[in-house]
Amino acid sequence: MRWKGGRTSGRVEDRRGMKTAAAGGGLGVLVLGLLGYYFLGIDPQTTQKIASSFGGAGVQERGDVGTPEDQAGLFVDVIGSNINDVWSASMNSYSPPSTVLYTQGTNTGCGYGQSAMGPFYCPADETVYLDLSFWQQMETQLGASGADFAKAYVIAHEFGHHVQKLTGATTQVREAQQRARNQADANQYAVALELQADCYAGVWAANAARVSGGDVALEEGDIQEGLRTASAIGDDTLQERAGRNVNPENFTHGSSQQRQEWLLRGYRSGDPNSCNTFDEL
Repeated sequence: MRWKGGRTSGRVEDRRGMKTAAAGGGLGVLVLGLLGYYFLGIDPQTTQKIASSFGGAGVQERGDVGTPEDQAGLFVDVIGSNINDVWSASMNSYSPPSTVLYTQGTNTGCGYGQSAMGPFYCPADETVYLDLSFWQQMETQLGASGADFAKAYVIAHEFGHHVQKLTGATTQVREAQQRARNQADANQYAVALELQADCYAGVWAANAARVSGGDVALEEGDIQEGLRTASAIGDDTLQERAGRNVNPENFTHGSSQQRQEWLLRGYRSGDPNSCNTFDEL
C-alpha cells in the first residue's frame, strides 16, 4: 500500500508510555463492560453508567497532540487523515473523530479501555482508541495479514463507527436492541452495525487515491490482504479458534464470509449508499 507521501493532520493524541489507572473501585467492572462492547456488542455508553456507579470512569489524561515521529504513529496519522478526507467529500456535515494512541490501558469517555479489546471507537467522546501492539497480535495470534492495508482496514472500520454516530445509525441500533425480544435478536443489530463499518472501510479504500492525488492508494494484492484479515476476525473463526462451537446467535460482528462480502461490496461500489446492511434484518 502506498501511503508515505500522504497528508498528515497533526490531530493524533499520543498517550503511549503513560501510566494510567481507573479511578474508584470499579476497574474490573469497567474492563468487563468495554470487553462486552467489543465482543458482545454492548453499547459503550452503558459502561459509562456502570463506571459512575462504581466511583467514576477515572481522570482523563492528556497526551501530546500532533503527528507522531515514529513510523507506526505516522501511519495512523496519514491513514486517519485520508479517511477523514474521503468522508468529508461524501458527507456535508462530517466532523472528524479524535484519535488516541495508548499502551496497555487508558481512560476514555466510555470507561477504562485496555489493549485486550483491540482497536475501538467510543461514541461518548467520539474518539478512536488504538494500542498499536494489536497489529502484531492480529498477525501472530489471529492469523490475519500484517500488510499495511490490513492495518488500515481496521482503522477505517473504527472510523466507520464514527460515521454511524453522525448518521444516527448507532442510536437507532441501540434503540432497536432495547426493543428486541431476546439477546439473539439484539445481536442481529450489532452484526449489521459492524458489517456496515466493514463496508464503509471498503468505501474508503475505493476513494483513497482519488482524494489524495494518488499519495495514499492500494497496490496489487492489497485487497486480498484485507479480505484475509476480515476472514480472520469473523465471529465463526474466532469461536472456532477459542475451541467453542460455532453459534450464529452469539455473533456480534458477523461471520468471516459476511465480513469479507461487505468489505468487498464497499470497495467495488465506492458508495456509502451500498452499505445498508440493515435491509437484510
